[in-house]
Amino acid sequence: MEHHAIEGVLILLACAVLGVSMFRRLHLPPVLGYLFVGIVIGPHALGLLQDSELIHLLAEIGVVFLLFTIGLEFSIGHFLAMRRVVLGLGGAQVLLSTLAGGGIAWLSGVHWAGALVAGGALAMSSTAIVVKQLNEQLEMHSRHGRLALGVLLFQDLAVVPFLVAIPILAGGALEGLWLSLGIALLKGALALAIMLAAGRWLLRPLFHVIAAARSTELFTLTVLLVTLTAAWLTYRLGLSLAMGAFLAGMMLSETEYKHQIETDIRSFRDVLMGVFFISIGLQLNLHTLIQVWPLVLLMLVGLVLGKGLLVMALTRWAGYENGVALRTGLALAQGGEFGFALLALALNRQLLSPTDSQAILATIILSMLIAPPLLRYNGRMAKALFSRSYLKGRYTETRHLGWAARELSDHVIICGFGRIGQNLSRFLRADGIDYVALDLDPYLIRDAWEAGEHVFYGDSTHGEILRAAGLGRARAMVITFDDAHTAQRIIEAARKRRGDLPILVRTRDEGDLESLEQAGATQVVPETLESSMLLARVLLQRLNVPDELISERIEQERADHYRSLRGLFAGEAEALRERLHSVTVHPESRAVGSTLAALDFDAAGVRVEAIRRGGIRGEHPDDEMRIEAGDVLVLRGGADALKRVEPVLHGPD
Repeated sequence: MEHHAIEGVLILLACAVLGVSMFRRLHLPPVLGYLFVGIVIGPHALGLLQDSELIHLLAEIGVVFLLFTIGLEFSIGHFLAMRRVVLGLGGAQVLLSTLAGGGIAWLSGVHWAGALVAGGALAMSSTAIVVKQLNEQLEMHSRHGRLALGVLLFQDLAVVPFLVAIPILAGGALEGLWLSLGIALLKGALALAIMLAAGRWLLRPLFHVIAAARSTELFTLTVLLVTLTAAWLTYRLGLSLAMGAFLAGMMLSETEYKHQIETDIRSFRDVLMGVFFISIGLQLNLHTLIQVWPLVLLMLVGLVLGKGLLVMALTRWAGYENGVALRTGLALAQGGEFGFALLALALNRQLLSPTDSQAILATIILSMLIAPPLLRYNGRMAKALFSRSYLKGRYTETRHLGWAARELSDHVIICGFGRIGQNLSRFLRADGIDYVALDLDPYLIRDAWEAGEHVFYGDSTHGEILRAAGLGRARAMVITFDDAHTAQRIIEAARKRRGDLPILVRTRDEGDLESLEQAGATQVVPETLESSMLLARVLLQRLNVPDELISERIEQERADHYRSLRGLFAGEAEALRERLHSVTVHPESRAVGSTLAALDFDAAGVRVEAIRRGGIRGEHPDDEMRIEAGDVLVLRGGADALKRVEPVLHGPD
């Protein structure tokens, strides 16, 4: 028995590694990789893995941890700030989608209880896919990004009533349904009260004690204990395990340990959620799908087109222009992870027949496959269909920004008003230098504007926004965004309109220095290298080295593009573009007696930084220097280039 269990685990892990790796190479979400693995190795395809009780248990625990992390991310303040979008647009979308999907399922012959759950499952969208794709496209703080996030937040909350209702609906009797729902809601309120009381008088003191022990293992064990205890409590009250986990996460989100808990729980959540999605794939019967493929195709069109148009109509009704409404609809036009969770519970409670569940599962999976390209090209679609109305909002923002900056000249444009941008603004304000800051975070902008900062909502990658910020009259521009790709787009937009403007760019390390300079940056400031030089300055001052000598050395490093600082002795695990590597010349090497010029290391992309001979190290040796046996050459270059030249210095194998 144990032998078969470990074989199943090995098959599951090996296939998961291969499947997720393949989907990441295709730039598709790992969720789809797990589903693909479950379909391929399941009992209805290759038959390598059976749909066992152990997998179902692990999958259910995975849903518990997913709801726990959703609760951790649930901020009451954030909810209140977005309450109109969350409750209005999100509530209308979930309600109408559930009724529409459930009504169609009921008319198709599905029992009313199963039809209601099916409608709820199809109403959910994929938080993992939408948030990941919008973040990569820098659209999370755009108008359609904020609207999509608000709807997703309501969908996450809407799962909880479904979790309460499914066990009741499994009874199948319409009589007494409302009474049962009322009792279940009272139980939920009781569970919430217990959680809040425990959080106030038990959990916070408990975590204070655990944190004082300074044991990572003890802290992680405590988080697991709290999560599973909360899930067990709601289960004993006749509710779902997942609901208790959500309440526990929401309770702990208000403590100072929130971020550490998120870090500790992430690995458990990711692995167990992977098992959950594989278990969903195991249930997909390809033979059954062949018989019902017209139904699946019809449901897919209905889900993508129907939900997309519904969200678009609701967004238009909320007062947004057609382009924003279309982009929001495209962002949410797919099924999601919680749809799988609801279907799994419905299947366990026998609310849906195998044929119906197969069709719904296939529809959600196919819609998630379609989602990434729809998200990737949503802007182009909006501009193609509604160019005039879509750009109207941007023109309004541009006019507002242009009006505010119309009297400024010799000012500085700050792209990105995070920590670094705000610190820069303080220095500029202290010296009486005007500035205009641009960012895409509406909450940050609101607070900073009310505090008197000259910051505006605007996408710095758009040339018209930069022009409105006074690009033609500016003295300099600073780009503080951490993402090098975003910085490059901003540089290109600025250089098209002004070639002489000094542009300073912040980057985390030296890896993107050359590409940003080639794009047109006047100076690139790598944080890690500048931090090294700052620390070196403080250290040398402590050692009584004259300030003039320190400043001269630091300015020389900057003038040389940090040449001596950019090479490191790196282990194999470190992926650096350039590294230092020392090689000892073997007596039988053919390099002995040759000059550095004759060896022509430069052609291979390698430079000799120093030669150590007889305990003496010589920096930057002359090209005519001859190599002797026992010399230690300090080489600089990429990993592949160093591998190519190293055999020249070693003796024959």
